[in-house]
Amino acid sequence: MSDSLLRLGLEQALAQIPRESNIAVALSGGPDSSALAILADVWARQHHRTLHLFHVHHGLQQQADHWIDSVKRLATLLNRALDIRYVTVDLGAGHGVEGAARNARYAAIKSMAAEHDVQAVLLAHHQQDQAETVLLRLFRGAGVTGLAAMARVHQRDGLYWVRPWLDAPRAAILEVLSRFSDQTGWLPVQDPSNLDERLARGALRKSVIPAIERHWPAWRQTLARHAQQSAEADRLLMRFGQQLLLQITVQTQGAHPVLSLAQWRELEQDEQVLVIRVWLRLAQVQMPTEKRLAELIKQLRQVHALGHDRGLKWEQRDCTISCIRGQLHLDAKIAGFEGDDAA
Repeated sequence: MSDSLLRLGLEQALAQIPRESNIAVALSGGPDSSALAILADVWARQHHRTLHLFHVHHGLQQQADHWIDSVKRLATLLNRALDIRYVTVDLGAGHGVEGAARNARYAAIKSMAAEHDVQAVLLAHHQQDQAETVLLRLFRGAGVTGLAAMARVHQRDGLYWVRPWLDAPRAAILEVLSRFSDQTGWLPVQDPSNLDERLARGALRKSVIPAIERHWPAWRQTLARHAQQSAEADRLLMRFGQQLLLQITVQTQGAHPVLSLAQWRELEQDEQVLVIRVWLRLAQVQMPTEKRLAELIKQLRQVHALGHDRGLKWEQRDCTISCIRGQLHLDAKIAGFEGDDAA
């Protein structure tokens, strides 16, 4: 039963990407990604497709070298090509350990995908991961876009990031892995950081979730459903915001629309905020905090009245917004992967 549920999720997710796409699994060696590699291997053989396995060595855990030995054994059992990348995690960039490791991991995966001509990468996030992401974003004050959490299929930087099991309970994944282990003797690795209370997700799993579990046992399904509903609302807002953006676009400079400041000011205040959010989102830059966004909106509403529109320049790490002769320009720099708080 669990096997068929996971296979169906894989089929449905991969049906959303181009048929000619080459595929890889991001393989940590843990239970979830290992089960995904096992069933993706079955799918690839049935569909006569090439499958790659990508492993990233962060060097943050003493057991990391043992994990490499484990994923090598799994790749041998599946008779699949395995690429291993060693990365240095930049702990001084202000993203925290989890965010820095995630950025390093995705950068390495993108590099491996380019080298092997892979267009789609499978990620093993499941229903509990999705529910945890909703909780973490609630605690951080995220809006509708943030509460939509992780998407089943997300295209970024020329790659499809595919999470086929967001609706699947982890018990189903562990059942598949248990059968494989019984047949082969191979066992997945266990990452101690998953329960490290110094990390946000570890603290959630060790201290918060047990209390939630006692009172609301269906919390995973409920929050995963909440993510789906938020995603629907987000898509509606995105479409409306794009329509407004098109109305006030005066030209396209490079990849980003140039906006009329005067026409932007004619919008309702909530529409003004929505347009700026959509503009930044389409540029795939990091969304500013509410405080920083409020500062930008305030400057845009006041700058013309003060007569300083030609000197307006608002900056953050990966982009600059400037006003030149009453037109708003967005200069986006090369940015890291937009984090999704995923494990």
